[in-house]
Amino acid sequence: MSEQQDVIAELGDAGVLAGVRWAHLSATVRALDMYSEADGHDVALLGSIRYTLFRDRLDRVFACERYAVRSGNDDADLDLLYDQLSEQDIQRMPRLDAGLVRRSSLNGSPGWAYADLRFLLASGEFGKLDRLPWPQKSPTKQRVAGQRDPEPPQPSLFEGTVLEETGGLEALASGEELDLKTYIVAHSLDPLSQQTELIFGRAQLNSGGGQAWRWRQNLLGTPPLDGGRRSGETPPPTGPDTVPDAPVRLRRPAEERRDDRASGEQ
Repeated sequence: MSEQQDVIAELGDAGVLAGVRWAHLSATVRALDMYSEADGHDVALLGSIRYTLFRDRLDRVFACERYAVRSGNDDADLDLLYDQLSEQDIQRMPRLDAGLVRRSSLNGSPGWAYADLRFLLASGEFGKLDRLPWPQKSPTKQRVAGQRDPEPPQPSLFEGTVLEETGGLEALASGEELDLKTYIVAHSLDPLSQQTELIFGRAQLNSGGGQAWRWRQNLLGTPPLDGGRRSGETPPPTGPDTVPDAPVRLRRPAEERRDDRASGEQ
């Protein structure tokens, strides 16, 4: 199996990807509901709100930080967990074991880890996640994108070439190793159409432009059953889906819609 198949199957079986998907959709709907151009809100504020809510929802679904189970009072823990969530959010939140995922930040960049697999968050322009410019991102994201390729090109591909021609490719294949295998959850939003994207993948340092991923998985292509809850009646995924990336359009109930129109996150 390829690294993509292994990682997606492991995280999918554990319920981690369902948790990420729930956190993203919950945060996006809430951010759009709060956003109002008429109240002076702008693109930067929408991006900040959505990121903060995404981070908060990840901590909730994975029982991290302030949502860690520690009081011994189930009612008090649930009151905190569900505070400010909609009824729909509560019903759709995956029920995952506390301790399944832990906080694992990297150089101050919030991260979450399951076993030896960690992911960080990165936002991008809607429709352009495949060309995220990692050299223009933070040094931490550049380090993640510069990790060693676990599936380097086979040596036979370069037989008959001179050393000068292969040196650069060999250097890329022997990139940096971090304390944990670290991936990126990239997300975007077009507030005018309310379409959103969410992908999980191994970033690739694209210094000369071009593809930003060694591989990437669309997390919105095939929504999990029952909001992603783990169930003995529904078999877990056995590998990555092959459905092309398809933006999801968020629809709020008619009574909750506002006349304001939001700008995109940058």
